[in-house]
Amino acid sequence: MTAWWRTTLAAGAGLAAGVALWEGYKAVGDPRGTELFGVRVLPRASDAAMPHVWDVLERFGRAELTGGDPIWLVVLAACLFTLRNVAVGFAAGGAIGMLLAVLMQRFRIAERGLLPYVILSQTVPLIALAPVIAGWGGRLAIGPYPWQPWMSVSVIAAYLAFFPVAVGALRGLQSPAPIAEELMRSYAAGWWRTLWTLRLPASTPYLFPALRLAGASAVVGAVVGEISTGTRGGIGRLIIEYSREATSDPAKVYTAMIGAALLGLAVAGALALAELLLTRRTAPTH
Repeated sequence: MTAWWRTTLAAGAGLAAGVALWEGYKAVGDPRGTELFGVRVLPRASDAAMPHVWDVLERFGRAELTGGDPIWLVVLAACLFTLRNVAVGFAAGGAIGMLLAVLMQRFRIAERGLLPYVILSQTVPLIALAPVIAGWGGRLAIGPYPWQPWMSVSVIAAYLAFFPVAVGALRGLQSPAPIAEELMRSYAAGWWRTLWTLRLPASTPYLFPALRLAGASAVVGAVVGEISTGTRGGIGRLIIEYSREATSDPAKVYTAMIGAALLGLAVAGALALAELLLTRRTAPTH
């Protein structure tokens, strides 16, 4: 059995287990929630809080509003809108993270000076950061083009995406054995040649997992950014809009949540496929 089939079966089994756990808890759970010492430790199992899985799936096929488009089409359009922000943020964050990694590998003083701040940057809560970025962006312009709200969302996505790339790429660039570096020096190879022929190829086992993590982080950043800045058109804003109907139409809320989850899986799957294609192309032939 190939690795692809094993991964597919594992994903299917995990999905089935999640559905079984959801429906099982809904069947035996307390509609008012399970409390321990006055603190609710498990959610309410009522239809308003936890609709049946089949009710959520059935809601995808019905119209969002009377006479409007079906929910699945609205969610798909919102996911595609958010995907643009994710792509821009992932590209910018990946490039910044890679440049920082190369700089820190080249100059040890840069690593000592920058790495603590790179780590510290991830302790700032996005809920507090998003309005600041949106406020600054409102005063900027790119030439004759004014700053657009989706650009603020992409900046937030890049803010989360650069960190795993910077840390993972730095670890990979520092991974070659000393004997390999000595060999490059014996060939009178300069720093740039050593970077391209030794350090970058050696960093791929660390870089690709970092890129997958960066892709997932970019999705989280884009969704939170859309929610925090009020950017319309994306899946983050759709979650907020649908949550207002949680009492009257609880299944509708979960359609947007599932859309956001599927968007994250699609980004991770695309990056995993890119890794598979690149590693197969660069694998040595015998």
